[in-house]
Amino acid sequence: MDHRSRTWIRRRLRSLAAWELINIPLQAVIWFGVLDFPVTVANGVGFALFAVLLLEGAGYWSAKRRQLAAQDPRLPHAGAFAVARVANVPVLAVGSLFTGYSVIADPGAGTWPGLGFALFAVLEHVNYFHRQLMYDTAEDLRHLRRHGLRRAHLVRDLARR
Repeated sequence: MDHRSRTWIRRRLRSLAAWELINIPLQAVIWFGVLDFPVTVANGVGFALFAVLLLEGAGYWSAKRRQLAAQDPRLPHAGAFAVARVANVPVLAVGSLFTGYSVIADPGAGTWPGLGFALFAVLEHVNYFHRQLMYDTAEDLRHLRRHGLRRAHLVRDLARR
């Protein structure tokens, strides 16, 4: 196992939180500004789901950083994350069904990005609250090859509550 310094871990957690937040306006500019996809109800719903999941991710990495800095075994705001884990499911289901129906009813630039954002939000929910889907360090990749998908960091923290 690769053991990292506390400084490296704190920087990594700050970076993860920052990139989750930066991606919200960045993706809006790319998709709705540069690529000029229309801001329709379907695209807006999908993007809103995507943004909420990125906010939850940024919140988790920030809370994890605070937990490590305080050397506290309890994750700050764990109760809010436990509520989000349950509340996300019906919201994501309804939003995904709505954007999917929108694509069927009126396929095109006014609906496809919304469905894509909604599906990405579902993957982010899985990544944070069930199984880790992002493997970007050598240690993560070694674990993936040897053992398959690991439980998500947040769900492991919630199990410790």
